[in-house]
Order: sequence, then C-alpha cells, then structure tokens
Amino acid sequence: MNDQLLMSNYLLVLKSTVEVYVHGTLESSNKDIKELLKNGLDETMNHQERTYNEMVKNNWYTVNNIKTSDISKVLNNLQK
Repeated sequence: MNDQLLMSNYLLVLKSTVEVYVHGTLESSNKDIKELLKNGLDETMNHQERTYNEMVKNNWYTVNNIKTSDISKVLNNLQK
C-alpha cells in the first residue's frame, strides 16, 4: 500500500467522521455533550483540511474546474 492510497483512505475516514459529529451535534439535547461534539467536529474538519492540502501539494488529489456552460446545461435539465 502506498502513501497516496493511505492518505486517500484516511481522507475518507475523516469525511465520515465529520458526518457523525454533525449529526451528533444536531441531535444532542445536552449542552455539555453538544459542546464536546462541536469541538470534535472542529478538530476533525481542521485535520481534514490539512490532509487535503497535503494531498494537493503532492498531486494526489486534483480538483477540476467546471465550465459555466456545463453548469447551465445541468440547471436547464433540472428545470425541465
């Protein structure tokens, strides 16, 4: 297993963890637990951002810009 694959898998784990923290934070009725979950969410999101930036720096994660014309096509199809 290479570093790129490890980082990709780790990024997926972080994204899933963010989802768990979001739902837990939204559903928590206890103020102390809600605050604890919000802190975990913030930490995880920061770590996800650092991981993502490291992957971009190593050309392991690329972002493709979408053309405005492609967005317009999708919007037109959705409006039909």
